[in-house]
Amino acid sequence: MIALNNDEEQRIYLAPPLTDDEGDRELQDENAHLLDVESADAETGTTFRMPVWLRESSSSFRWTWVPLPLRKAGRATARWIKGPDPPHDLLFQPLFPKFQELPVRFLDRYAPRKAHKVTLLLSVYVLWLLPWFITLVKSNSSGRIEGFGRPQAISCTASYWSAGNGCGLNGNDCRPFSASHFAFRCPANCRSVILQKEQTIGNQTLNYQSLVVGGPEPDSSDPGIYRADSFICQAAIHAGVVSDSAGGCSVVKLNGAAHSFPSSKRNGITSTGFSSTFPKSFSFVPLSDGQATCPADPRWPLLGITVAAVALISIFTVSPAAFYFSTFGLLILHVGVVSDPPNLPTLTDLFSILLSRLLPASFIVYVLYLYAARPLLERVSHPGYQLEKTILYLTPAFIGALNNYTFALWIPLQRLTPHDLQNQPGAKAALSVVVSVIMVIVLSQAWLIRQAGLMPRYLIVYLSFVAFLLFLLSLPGLRLRIHHYILAMLLMPGTVIPTRASYVYQGLLLGLFINGVARWGFASIVETPAALGEDPTTPGGWWGASYPNITNSSVSIHLDTAPSTIMPYNDEIYSGNGNITFYLWERQRMENLGVDGISILLNDVERWRGYLDEDRTGKFTWRRQGRRGLELVEYRGIDFDVQNENDDHDDFPFTALNDDLQPRSVDRGTHMDIDTDGDKDEPQDLFFRFAFLRGAQAGHYGGAGVWLKDGRWLDPPPQKKPDP
Repeated sequence: MIALNNDEEQRIYLAPPLTDDEGDRELQDENAHLLDVESADAETGTTFRMPVWLRESSSSFRWTWVPLPLRKAGRATARWIKGPDPPHDLLFQPLFPKFQELPVRFLDRYAPRKAHKVTLLLSVYVLWLLPWFITLVKSNSSGRIEGFGRPQAISCTASYWSAGNGCGLNGNDCRPFSASHFAFRCPANCRSVILQKEQTIGNQTLNYQSLVVGGPEPDSSDPGIYRADSFICQAAIHAGVVSDSAGGCSVVKLNGAAHSFPSSKRNGITSTGFSSTFPKSFSFVPLSDGQATCPADPRWPLLGITVAAVALISIFTVSPAAFYFSTFGLLILHVGVVSDPPNLPTLTDLFSILLSRLLPASFIVYVLYLYAARPLLERVSHPGYQLEKTILYLTPAFIGALNNYTFALWIPLQRLTPHDLQNQPGAKAALSVVVSVIMVIVLSQAWLIRQAGLMPRYLIVYLSFVAFLLFLLSLPGLRLRIHHYILAMLLMPGTVIPTRASYVYQGLLLGLFINGVARWGFASIVETPAALGEDPTTPGGWWGASYPNITNSSVSIHLDTAPSTIMPYNDEIYSGNGNITFYLWERQRMENLGVDGISILLNDVERWRGYLDEDRTGKFTWRRQGRRGLELVEYRGIDFDVQNENDDHDDFPFTALNDDLQPRSVDRGTHMDIDTDGDKDEPQDLFFRFAFLRGAQAGHYGGAGVWLKDGRWLDPPPQKKPDP
């Protein structure tokens, strides 16, 4: 008997008896290193391992080509991954178990049978649903504003105007512009809503902020005028007619065109200024005391009802399935309809879209229950864990489900995309903190998984996840997006170790999954650059990320030098009035991009569409005569006998006038509105933006070129990246 003591093996080795007729074939047996030595009673045997140095000296050993240091490192790594033998039981010991058992003992005393418990569980569901649903319906159906009727519920992002050319040529798809009232009701917490995609106001690019344009002058008590593309509810908070914490009701009035929108900060919202004319604006009708009856937003009372129901189920049930699926069901209904619903106006729309998401979400939650939740919750199914389970699991579950009140406010990072990381203020710092915290949690969980002897199987699972994500990341023309519901699905399997931290992590991940699905649906894990509004970065990128190249050579300006003869009643000359002409066609470039034409926004309103097959010259001219033509108001019955000598019809295709002052143009839009108000002749800054067209679809509009009121032209910023 030889006792070995080296770095490779510390085991007892019993040499087998050798015989003279033992051949090479027997020595080469791959299993020869396992020797059975009979015990004294000859009924059981004990297996001993042959020393590594002797086993690897056998001619049958297949890894001799690997250097010995690497083999030693590999063996050490494999032993470390397998973990301790036997594995450690990491279940935490409950605090005051006798006290925590009291709810279950009480239930067992008065409802000892399973049928009794099922009946009580169903009763809790009913007792939760009745006040929850009645309060919700009453809140949405009640309320009245005298003289305007019942207010209609709108979302936080509701507005009268769509970005880009969403309102069509001359804004015709967003009419009427004036003479309209609308009684509305806003939900709570609208102030925190921010833009998720860039939106341009004049020559200002807004992103990751509220969208309110205009309002009262600073330090003024007069009611403010807001541009029509402002979020109505945020404008109402800015104006002080609606509360952010409780929502509220008011009446909005359309005012038609307005000629200046000052910037101001009120009630926690800073509005954006715009120094030119926009054809549609609104203000809020002052209401007298008692004129409006508007119940407060019910989300906080309803949250209390939901918390009470889920906590009651958790405290009195020891069934992992009853606890887990009750938590999921009640929370997803609450989030999808009350606390963080999609931006839909009616309650029926909210229920409809929630039910469409509920079935696939239920399947995913069931799979997560089988492989993540049940192994964890079964370990605390003893009554002595009731209160700790409730606190450790449900508290982070509600924090994750109420993401719009928690992480969305705490972490300035909306989407994990390169564009957001580069442009959102504080995003990089927030990401570094989040990644650091996640890495600490992952490493701590990995250590616990090893201690439990589960590391080999989890390595296979998570290496498969990583390989799949790397494959998606390599797909050309697509961007990988890890939504928080996907993050929850990826990380929940790693929370099966029964420690207090694991219950916190799994509850939080379940809440994030519920919030992501109920609020945003099953958004794709990969998205196109067009969907994310990105510029082209690789060949084959989105054609619409390119836009027309407008330089000094493609712009011609002719300013008035004499009193206007087209407006003979006004003899005052403003040096900035005149014509600006754009020469737009880049035929070879447009052919390479596969586009058909160009769209032009003037002051963020689409005023012209031109197509290569219809327009031979690709020339667009705008006549500036103060703010005339910007209000999109048509006047008939006024004829002019003469025309400005600088404006012939060949150089002025867009604004050529017929006898009744209607524009002679195919799909071009309205130019002139006639008013004898002399102040209208004072020029304003004009903002031009250009985009390519493919059929009726417009691409991304580039930055604004500005025709200053003194007649100077500022080129739009050039395209940053090459065409796809």
